[in-house]
Amino acid sequence: MQSITLKLDLYEYKQVEATSKLMAEKLGISRETAEADLTRLASLLEHYRDKAQYQKGRGQQSPKVQIPPATVSKCIDFLKQSNLMAKFNEYIGNAGIIGEETNRILLFTIASSYKMPDTLHGLIQGSSGSGKTRLLKIISQLMPDEDVKRYTRVTDNSFYNQDEYFFVNKLLCFEDLDGLKEDAQLAVRELQSNEILITSTSIKDSNGSIRGGERTVRGPIASLACTTKGEIYEDNVSRSFLIAVDESKEQTQRIIQYQNEVAAGNINRDEQKNIVTFVQNCMRLLKPYDVINPYANKIKLPEEAHKIRRLNELYQSFVRQITILNQYQRKQDKQGRLISEKQDLQIACDILFESIVLKVDELDGSLRQFYEKMKSYVRAKAQKEGKQEKDIDFNRFEIREATGVSKTQQHYYISKLIELEYLQQNGYANRGFKYKIAHWDNIAAVRARIKDYLQNQLNVL
Repeated sequence: MQSITLKLDLYEYKQVEATSKLMAEKLGISRETAEADLTRLASLLEHYRDKAQYQKGRGQQSPKVQIPPATVSKCIDFLKQSNLMAKFNEYIGNAGIIGEETNRILLFTIASSYKMPDTLHGLIQGSSGSGKTRLLKIISQLMPDEDVKRYTRVTDNSFYNQDEYFFVNKLLCFEDLDGLKEDAQLAVRELQSNEILITSTSIKDSNGSIRGGERTVRGPIASLACTTKGEIYEDNVSRSFLIAVDESKEQTQRIIQYQNEVAAGNINRDEQKNIVTFVQNCMRLLKPYDVINPYANKIKLPEEAHKIRRLNELYQSFVRQITILNQYQRKQDKQGRLISEKQDLQIACDILFESIVLKVDELDGSLRQFYEKMKSYVRAKAQKEGKQEKDIDFNRFEIREATGVSKTQQHYYISKLIELEYLQQNGYANRGFKYKIAHWDNIAAVRARIKDYLQNQLNVL
């Protein structure tokens, strides 16, 4: 039988019909059978294309960056260390993050989840100039460059118009969440929660006709974002770990000292670059695994935590990520799943403690730090004047000098504390307001109670 070569568009019905008729004549089969075979072929090719694109999006093809064999050996030896999380924390500090020991390892763990089954999200909250963006920048630099997407601004529909697999297993970084409009924030939340965006839109076909259609953009993603207004992003906060930047005077002095060391040429920048490259290669060698936690039903979070259902889910996901980071030391079950160990839960509780406290606290991180500084000032003033703390009044000038915050930021903090009835305002605007602390809470006692509550459960595992 003579072979025939044809150029065929399987989506063009007239071509399929004509080819089916020719096939029927040459092969001695019915036209309906030939047409059904071509339709089946189109379906199989479409499935193959989608699968190939999905695998490409998940990075399941050949690695984008080839790691030298000698480096692979060093990275694996490093990943096999029993104190791996402490070593990672040390490397993060050497890469340029001064202080913030708990925050930086928390952010690193969140960022490292981008290619795992359960991705994590972090919201870094602090006042202007507090160092939020630097935290985000250095942590994101420790992840492989090919897997990180950094955004300063996002337009309303840009996420919806990306290629279907553009965001699959990527770390998304937003320098200022306040700059995202509502549609863009909605897209981020949907990728965080549902791992997919499906948009009904108008599509122009090959004939130029406009018809209804769908656009799909897939996740999963991990994400890090900065904001000065953590309390207004309620939906984002419930999906994310909230990280409050350390704005204490001690941390400020540490940062200034580091800046001076850099200016004096005492910081080895080449060594920092080598550390960043080494950690990136370690991340490339981590593989996605399913994880089982035999102790998952042994740990309960404080019942007063905000949105505890979602917080518990976040906590369990964080334990899984700690296990995945330690994958070269963890055993697997018969199904190939990693098995969490007791120390993974201990490490998770130690790192997440501050974030859990923030979920319990009515005040967000920056506001809590301002309020505690204000209480310290009032205590010192009461002791100096020989009065009771509840009788001490003060004005804005005193508090601004005691806390070191800007006038604008102080106005926001005081307004919020008055709204929440933590502060009492007296007097008149034309004569200057006076303030008294109306609610003396004891966050130290709350922290101690939560710490004991969690530790007691860990001790009996």
